Amino acid sequence: MESVLIANRGEIAVRIIRAAAERGLRTIAVYSELDRDAVHVELADEAWNIGPAPAADSYLNITRIIEVAQESGADAIHPGYGFLAENADFAQAVLDAGVTWIGPPPAAIATMGDKIASRRAAIEAGVEGVPGSIDPVTAAAEVRRIGDDIGYPIAIKAAHGGGGKGLKIVHDPDEIEDAFESARRESDAWFASPDVYVERYLEKTRHIEAQVLFDNDGNGVFLGERDCSAQRRHQKLIEETPAVGVTDAQRSILGEKALAIASAAGYQNAGTVEFLLSENGEFYFLEMNTRLQVEHTITEVVTGIDIVHAQFVVAEGGPLPVTETPPTRGHAIEMRINAEDPARGFAPTPGD
Repeated sequence: MESVLIANRGEIAVRIIRAAAERGLRTIAVYSELDRDAVHVELADEAWNIGPAPAADSYLNITRIIEVAQESGADAIHPGYGFLAENADFAQAVLDAGVTWIGPPPAAIATMGDKIASRRAAIEAGVEGVPGSIDPVTAAAEVRRIGDDIGYPIAIKAAHGGGGKGLKIVHDPDEIEDAFESARRESDAWFASPDVYVERYLEKTRHIEAQVLFDNDGNGVFLGERDCSAQRRHQKLIEETPAVGVTDAQRSILGEKALAIASAAGYQNAGTVEFLLSENGEFYFLEMNTRLQVEHTITEVVTGIDIVHAQFVVAEGGPLPVTETPPTRGHAIEMRINAEDPARGFAPTPGD
């Protein structure tokens, strides 16, 4: 590998460009017309315009990005996070073009990106998920039956979504009809699929995620956990590692569960398996993010392992940086800075 195209923008594009440059790779940036003067464009060895400002016409334009990869002679593509990072069709298009994909196999992305399919994968791996349905629910009556069986409150969730979109919490059976229809509408609008499923809504839990890394031969390593419990509107605000109050025994169990799930999906490269930690100390599988996480840097700080460098090595068929969970040094915290308007109930404010 001598060159890499970074199919992203902003902070993560800068992060990947720096890592690639340290490896002596030629870096190729892409940008929309609005990002012509962006930092990632300046830092890369070369930069290509991929379209107008709307993401659908630029950073989500698979055809154009593949064209640029071929025209620029890119040996590999790193998707970063967001945009096309968890798009199985994009990953397959990259491979079909004869370009190295720095990420998990398309099949693993498709399986773990589907909340219902990932729940099935977890069950097959012997890992317990939050009680609920393992198939899409198609009627409010079905939601009521499941709710009566597993107990309330319940969560109606988009099968292909995340970030709180298409999520409705139901505390009383009388709320089911409206919540079900609303969740399906939101899911269809945001993720082009009305499919939803139901699970028990666990109110007093912590959100703990496990960082994993797999080579191309199926060997995996657990790189530690991150506590992402501090959230608002189902969006993470603060992440920290190691997670306070998680015992060594619990940490070991968490790692075993995360590796089992990822292995069952035929995973390769870096990924994060998310769990809910209940009051009684049990970990319940929530979902898997088949990409580099925003908060990957805090794991790097305490373990000394550069996850982005490791992604490059693994993508080239190289070995894992470690074969056992590394010891941690100190404590690291990441805090999100959000642009919000306090005069409008702290509503998101992207600018004028």
